[in-house]
Order: sequence, then structure tokens, then C-alpha cells
Amino acid sequence: MSSPLILRLDVSGVPITWMPWQDAVCLYSRDMIAWSAGESVFTYRGGISRITGRRSTVSINSIIAIKRSDTTHYVRRGIPPLSNKELFLRDGHLCMYCGDEFPEGQLTRDHVIPLSRGGRDCWSNVVAACKGCNARKGNRLPEEAKTTLLAVPYVPNWAEFLALSNRRILADQMEFLKAQFKQKHRLLSFQ
Repeated sequence: MSSPLILRLDVSGVPITWMPWQDAVCLYSRDMIAWSAGESVFTYRGGISRITGRRSTVSINSIIAIKRSDTTHYVRRGIPPLSNKELFLRDGHLCMYCGDEFPEGQLTRDHVIPLSRGGRDCWSNVVAACKGCNARKGNRLPEEAKTTLLAVPYVPNWAEFLALSNRRILADQMEFLKAQFKQKHRLLSFQ
């Protein structure tokens, strides 16, 4: 079993990305860690020193904030990238028209306002839909197809996106991310 990913934050505590433990060890060794959090601590063993004959060890936390972080290549202040994997996770693998749960291979990306009618391929205009409901809706608006959306499509914030994009989140990491989730209820109804 591989080691879990480490949650990387900027110095102010804003989640940036997931990183492998090897990158975290390098940041620790270069004294780039501003502070760390989380209950999970991992100890990695290195080589043996020629001078002392002692083996080196580095202990890293599951959540680390970087001192001088160049985050220009992370889109943390912008909109997270849209992919079917994260879309289906956002919608809980439920068809947003019939409400049934489906495996990823049986879901499609439905554009609430179809692209051919001026809709955009963006988080706020797409929902997970089973192949049957997507085909029935076709190139129409939901009301024209006499169907109702069960949830309002929304743009996840960066913390929500990070939670969606990693299936092996540790409890302390999830607790940290959940504190930054939007606090509004998105389901309209299942009536």
C-alpha cells in the first residue's frame, strides 16, 4: 500500500494541492515548512551518515504550510479544472434528473443549457446524468424536456475540489478541508 498524499497549504493556511511524501521530505530538509497540522505523522528513514554512523529520519505531518510558496502554477484562487471524474464525485454519482446512483461508466456530463443553445462547458452549467436521462433531455432545457434538476450545479471551491480529487484522504486532512467547504445546502428536493 502506498503512502497517503500530503496536503500542501500556503503560509496563510489556504489549501493548494496534494503532494507525494518525497516532495514533503525535500521541503522539510530545505527548511521550507512554516507550520504543520494534522494528527497523522509519518517517519521516513534515509541513509547512514559517514561521519556519525547514524541513520537519518524525517517526520512529516499530513498537512504542511510552505514558507515561501510560489503558487503561480496552482490555480488556487481561480476555478478548479472541470473533469468528469470530479463532476461525478461532486454529484455523488447520482443522476441529477432521475436521482438514481450509477457507476462512473454509466454517467454522462449533461449541459443544463445545451452547448448548441449558448450554454458553456463549466461547473455551473453541468450535472451528472445517466445515459437514458441525458438522451431523453437531448438538446432541450430541462423544463422543455419536462424534467427537473434535483440539485443546483455549483462551482466547488478549491478545498472541495481537493477533497473530490483524492480518494485516500486521511481523517485529519478531511476535517481541515471540510472547515473550508461552502456552508450552503445544494440539493433542491427529491420530491
